[in-house]
Amino acid sequence: MDKLVIEGGVPLHGTIEVSGSKNAALPILFSAILLDSPFSFQNVPRLQDITTTIRLLRMLGLSCEQEGNTVRTEPGALNPEAPYDLVRTMRASVLCLGPLLTRLGRARVSLPGGCAIGARPVDQHLKAFEQMGARFDLEGGDIVGRCSRLHGAHIVFDMPTVGGTENLLMAAALADGTTILENAAREPEVVDLANFLRSCGAKISGHGTGIITVEGVTSLSGESYSIMPDRIEAGTFLAAAGITGGKLLVKNCPFAELETVVGKLEQMGMEITNSEEGVLAQCGKAGLHGTDVKTQPYPGFPTDMQAQIMAMMTIASRSSIVEERIFENRFMHVPEMVRMGAQITISGRTAMIRGVEHLIGAQVMASDLRASASLVLAGLAAHGTTHVRRIYHLDRGYEEIEKKLNAVGARIERVEQ
Repeated sequence: MDKLVIEGGVPLHGTIEVSGSKNAALPILFSAILLDSPFSFQNVPRLQDITTTIRLLRMLGLSCEQEGNTVRTEPGALNPEAPYDLVRTMRASVLCLGPLLTRLGRARVSLPGGCAIGARPVDQHLKAFEQMGARFDLEGGDIVGRCSRLHGAHIVFDMPTVGGTENLLMAAALADGTTILENAAREPEVVDLANFLRSCGAKISGHGTGIITVEGVTSLSGESYSIMPDRIEAGTFLAAAGITGGKLLVKNCPFAELETVVGKLEQMGMEITNSEEGVLAQCGKAGLHGTDVKTQPYPGFPTDMQAQIMAMMTIASRSSIVEERIFENRFMHVPEMVRMGAQITISGRTAMIRGVEHLIGAQVMASDLRASASLVLAGLAAHGTTHVRRIYHLDRGYEEIEKKLNAVGARIERVEQ
């Protein structure tokens, strides 16, 4: 198991490029189950979760290969079973449920795993599929779904759910009749999925709003699609410029999709400018100062940037407050930051951060993907050496992050333990 050893205290300067979005790529790759033609997916990041998805697609009967940032798939004889050994490592595996049900009328998918940041139940997925004609049983830890044919329905989600919206979008694309998804997730990754499906012949409208309408078609096919850039990776790089007192040009940055994040970073004293070259980010002359953040569904502040902005708050002047409204267990990075000298107090879903003059390098352990990124940021700003352990979480969501950061001045070494 690898760890990262970080020598902190170096301002980052230079140009850094954002990879394709993991959270957009996963559902789009699972949509290959729906296609009647070979397909080429472009701008796919090289990540552990992508590797897991490719292995799962192969087990489900598709031909699937990745070369660089391109994934090519070909249809095959579909197998309806997604086994525990793969699904347990990645929560997004449940996204094969909708495509399998709408193509085969049956699916057996193990209850998913992934980061331990909260319950994230799939009950909204199942209730919606039941409205479309499916029935489910729980057998030996597996979700077993059956239907003669999925049909259109008017579905109102109890709350916006990204995975639920994506699963239903894929299923509805080939279902009989019209499906309306109300209280749907509005995240850019959902919009990218809808745009991909539309490029293959799906009839979808309203994506990016709270009400999405899908008219089922009989088949989907296409040739090529390029995945959107990763807005969370981009936000992490913007934060890296701020926390180190550096200046970075972030290329391939989805600026419009980061409006709320950019607004908060500017409130903290960063200067951020968008241009044709990319997004230029630097800390203002007055340094960082505190602000308050509440995580919310898009277009609110993303929960996936909460840990990273908290790392910045630990060395900001004045106090900050972070309220986590999406996941009930997403402050697991806090004890590790406290080991580095941060002053953070937690009360329920609220954290109060009092900025300190500087962090101190320490041995820390990552608990999930975004916690990993926040500890890397803290290590970049800290005095001394930081050892970040359990970085397999980091490898699930950031493509060669230490190489990218080292290219702009960071001092990070990947070491086998």
